[in-house]
Amino acid sequence: MQGAEAATETIVMTAQDPGFGVDSELLAHIARDEKTDLDSLTERVERGTVVAMGGDGVLPLGIGEGLRTKVNANLGTSPDYPELASELDKLHAAVASGADTVMDLSIGGDIDEVRRAIRAQCPVVLGTVPVYQAFAEAEDRHGDMLRMTADELLDVIERHAVDGMDFVTLHCGVTRATVAALKAQPRIGGIVSRGGSLLAAWMHENEAESPLYERYDDVLAILRRYGVAISLGDGLRPGALADATDAGQVAETRVLGELVLRAREAGVQAFVEGPGHVPLDQIEANVVLEKRLCHDAPFYVLGPLVADVAPGYDHITGAIGGAICAAAGADFLCYVTPAEHLGLPTVEDVIEGVMASRIAAHAADIVKGVPGAREWDDRMSRARRELDWKQMEDLALDPGRVRLRRGDRPTRDDAACSMCGKFCSVRASRFVDHDSEGSEA
Repeated sequence: MQGAEAATETIVMTAQDPGFGVDSELLAHIARDEKTDLDSLTERVERGTVVAMGGDGVLPLGIGEGLRTKVNANLGTSPDYPELASELDKLHAAVASGADTVMDLSIGGDIDEVRRAIRAQCPVVLGTVPVYQAFAEAEDRHGDMLRMTADELLDVIERHAVDGMDFVTLHCGVTRATVAALKAQPRIGGIVSRGGSLLAAWMHENEAESPLYERYDDVLAILRRYGVAISLGDGLRPGALADATDAGQVAETRVLGELVLRAREAGVQAFVEGPGHVPLDQIEANVVLEKRLCHDAPFYVLGPLVADVAPGYDHITGAIGGAICAAAGADFLCYVTPAEHLGLPTVEDVIEGVMASRIAAHAADIVKGVPGAREWDDRMSRARRELDWKQMEDLALDPGRVRLRRGDRPTRDDAACSMCGKFCSVRASRFVDHDSEGSEA
């Protein structure tokens, strides 16, 4: 964090402050990091196609049009595992593995204490989901989580904002009308979003509209006051391939588009969350749909997972979908770990999830033409051609894994790997290269 602060302090402000209260010094840092033009970046922030967060000791970060695809790591306590120490271990593992952002999804233990401890030790952009805590506190206070009041929910949102969250996920598009759309096209998986399902149950029990939608202006006023971005949650995202791009998902996306415009008008940066579980042949259409209906707001996707039958390997099914989704225009990938659908992730699961999503994000950035993405791969290819193992290690997404794997299978020939040894194709091809050079001479 100190290095980030020092770097930010040396930046000369060369553009007017954009809207949404974003400091131009923050944008200058992002522009330099992304190798993009500051004036162009400022214009994208003003239009709402890029969201800029961080500063004040948090690494500056831009998400959206023309920028590198970002990766988020989820962590947080559960009622069965409420220990703060293990979540802090996951935080440090996620950041060390290259996560651009972290989200605290805690629902167990002292949630305020957990959030504040994570914020104190988190050097990157941090998000939360306040509705989880609001329902948990209602259960403790009233003996029934569905007796939560709108004022209690807004109080929790403000508490998260006061504690310095960079963004909050709020499922404002889960309304009586969008939930009703599910009846027209029944699902296999139902509502799989925790926040979405709780809000749907609350509306049914109280025979009332969602407080997040009904009091959206009050929500925006809180977020504007504290400079917090809103991640419009996909409470009706599909949790099964059969449910992808159905009436409920599309109905919610339409509402989210309306809410994006209202957030921009209120001076609050907004991005939109998306599915979920999506077959390969529907992924590009989902990106086009979100960008069209949500006015090109940055798109944040969970996966998406492209198969339902791979529990224990869902970091892979999510990375496959994430690469295709980001290549089609999604801006922000939420990681999926091997523990998805099975239990609370471990530190090792967090590392596997971050790396799988980083690979997906980078693969997409090559296709998108993000500055420096393809050049990185070309440098690795040249290092391989030269059998420069030190350079290969330095260029790797995970240098530690390279050292580990190379050490696991030592070779008697340091110039090659233990698979081929003296039969190495790279070494053999040098004779061809030499002959070609001689012919040219």
